[in-house]
Amino acid sequence: MNRKHIAVLLIALSPLVAQAGTVKSEVEKDLDDARQEIRTEMAQERAKLGSENLTLGDGLHFGKEDQGDAKRRHLPKGEITPRGDLLIDGKAVAIDAGQRRQLLDYRAQVIDIARTGLVAGEKAAMLAIEATDVSLFRLIVGGLSGSLERKVEATVQREIQPMVLQICRRLPQLRDSQQALAASVPEFRPYATLDRDDVENCERDIRKDMAAR
Repeated sequence: MNRKHIAVLLIALSPLVAQAGTVKSEVEKDLDDARQEIRTEMAQERAKLGSENLTLGDGLHFGKEDQGDAKRRHLPKGEITPRGDLLIDGKAVAIDAGQRRQLLDYRAQVIDIARTGLVAGEKAAMLAIEATDVSLFRLIVGGLSGSLERKVEATVQREIQPMVLQICRRLPQLRDSQQALAASVPEFRPYATLDRDDVENCERDIRKDMAAR
């Protein structure tokens, strides 16, 4: 190829090069905006955990749906306030000082687990963004070949699975607290939805779910 041909080729490619640079800048800005949005939303959710009422229900119930699930869906709204009050359908249940301590301890454990979940969720979102923060060419090729998706999945499994397994390992203590609270406060009993099977099968189910991705 002589100099004339090279010059013609460079002239022909120059608009594409310029356009690629513009697109890359736009993508980088979008990724930065996405990072900031995730950080802001997660910070707001963490703040809510400490300041708002903890809603009771079947959020800690795992596994297949059983006959108890339908009953749980029709329960009146149950909440534990930051002060340790138990509210059923908006009305405070009469409790003594010992029961309040139990409610506060249970609330703290659930919130701690929820915070771990938020950290894992934020980490997973950031990892997905970092995986796409590559050159435009690699982004296109990775998307077309499926390698980008596989990279994200592998990274999430490696980084996030240990964090999720931490939640599983906290469930035995949480279930003990839940059962003790249910025995102490009868009104709380219908909301004690964490089963023994949930605790025993948590790690196995998480590993199986991660491996299937």
